Amino acid sequence: MNLGLIGLGNLGMPIGKNLLAAGHTLFVHDLRREAAAKLEAAGAIWAASPRALAEQVETVITVLPSPASVRAVVFGDDGILAGLKPGSSWIDSSTNDAGDIERYAALCAEKGIGMVESPVTGGIPKAHSGTITALVGAEPDVFAKNLPVIQVYAGDILHLGPPGSASVAKVITNMLAFIHLWALGEGLMLGRQAGLSVGPLFEAIRASCGDSFVAATEGPEILNGSYDYGFTLALASKDANLAYELGRKYGVPLEMGGLVEQILLRARRKYGDDAWSTQVVKMLEDDLGSDLRAEGYDTPRIER
Repeated sequence: MNLGLIGLGNLGMPIGKNLLAAGHTLFVHDLRREAAAKLEAAGAIWAASPRALAEQVETVITVLPSPASVRAVVFGDDGILAGLKPGSSWIDSSTNDAGDIERYAALCAEKGIGMVESPVTGGIPKAHSGTITALVGAEPDVFAKNLPVIQVYAGDILHLGPPGSASVAKVITNMLAFIHLWALGEGLMLGRQAGLSVGPLFEAIRASCGDSFVAATEGPEILNGSYDYGFTLALASKDANLAYELGRKYGVPLEMGGLVEQILLRARRKYGDDAWSTQVVKMLEDDLGSDLRAEGYDTPRIER
């Protein structure tokens, strides 16, 4: 198939790598031309604009950092909707606003374009291995048509309902991950201040009811001091705010969700938009003048 990919960051690049490895012809676009260098070296074709890309493909996949960036790529004279033909598809693998997704799906349907929301979760390593989880919101026939493409870059694929469903689920999973991350940092620091060695304490957490996916994947990045999880504080703050706004919309008090949103915002102001989300735990280290380093937790870096 002729496929298009817009957004070549920490998630988009490995998704593109897997699409090329599966034998698809891949057209790519990003705000930064240099972001396409590795994919171009592997055979991808650069497109000068979202519209130029959409005009040449059967399906466009977007992997973008915010609802605003999705809107910028979709609409206007150079947007993908100006280039996609009736019968083509758009798969949005960004983390988006559910209301926006519902409007996009209706607009696409009017134009004869199949719209699938497919935000992904599970972390950068799984994106590289093609086993990342895809949460899907789409009408059943549109989902069935686009499933073979999603299967190229995702392992577990969960169809949650019509467009908008996956956005709600993704925001919830991210909110829970941020809560788990902060709770892990507090637990480790409590043990550290009580005189425990952080490494054995971390193993005790991993072997207990206190374990979590976040502990397994992000814990080593904290203990080795790299904090390098490939997800920025700007993105974390954006997703936490989406969850908080959902709570306000549906009248659900998100006491932990609201607290961690403010904690992330404080970390973002302290360390900057581009700092890794795991650095939220570094605030505990800075506040108490005590680190959470432990030997034996060096993790292999992933070629990005």
